[in-house]
Amino acid sequence: MYSIKEAFYSLQGEGAHAGRPAIFCRFTGCNLWTGKEKHRATSQCQFCDTDFVGTDGQNGGKFHDADTLIAHLDTLWPENTQHKYLIFTGGEPALQLDDELIQAAKASSYTLAIETNGTLPLPVGIDWICVSPKTAEPLVVNGGSELKLIFPQQHLPPNLFTDLEFEHFYLQPMDQSALPAGQARIDDAQAQTIRYCLQNPQWRLSLQTHKMLGID
Repeated sequence: MYSIKEAFYSLQGEGAHAGRPAIFCRFTGCNLWTGKEKHRATSQCQFCDTDFVGTDGQNGGKFHDADTLIAHLDTLWPENTQHKYLIFTGGEPALQLDDELIQAAKASSYTLAIETNGTLPLPVGIDWICVSPKTAEPLVVNGGSELKLIFPQQHLPPNLFTDLEFEHFYLQPMDQSALPAGQARIDDAQAQTIRYCLQNPQWRLSLQTHKMLGID
């Protein structure tokens, strides 16, 4: 059984694949926050701006097996086109993503990506692994395609991650719109991020271009 909050076809807005058409499959649930506002201030991740509670989103629902879910996602991809790209996200997709779903997606010719907080092990067969650390606990996934760190986080300075086995290192200015009321805001996170990248050229700037363009 897979519980999906929403699924949609859009452009990847962040990181190395910004601008690439993709299907986004957002799983419900996360191991770092319940998704309920009453728990935000005491959670390990407090700045999440994503609704991943329930299955009531666009094209969301419960799917009893992998083939049924992939058939559902296939309806979102343009007919008679190639370069099929599927991004598993959340919440935390590693709570539900398994070998059966990966095999079903591969059988339907998808290139597979995941956006994960890196605290849970991943099944094999994922083509693009993007880890976005949110907690000071050691990462279980300490290598992959892309490390994307929301910046600045006082408990997670970038130098904690520079020696990990990733192909690309990105800093992304923190979107503070979802922070708990009364919590101190960071002055000009974007300017701080740009300055850090210029001073530490291992890191590249990632912007949420989908928000700038007003697309999902």
